[in-house]
Amino acid sequence: MRESGVKRSVILDYDQNNERLNVRLIDRAELAPSLTGLFTVPILLDDFDFKLDDEFARRLGVAMLNAIALDQPDIEKYISVTKNPIER
Repeated sequence: MRESGVKRSVILDYDQNNERLNVRLIDRAELAPSLTGLFTVPILLDDFDFKLDDEFARRLGVAMLNAIALDQPDIEKYISVTKNPIER
């Protein structure tokens, strides 16, 4: 059961040996020391008119897969997504 008031972050990683993506939740307070000095790519919500819709989720997912593929190129054989925004 979720503790009240605990803020969590999401970690997504690719397990190459088992060929699967793992989603994990971690208490932000525990994660904070590990984040110091790391390269950060901010995603500004006002760039998306504060709309976290299907297209936003799709583009975020594409970005996450591409980020994982930078260091684990074996996953690229499974990726077949449109990288640019899809016209509505």
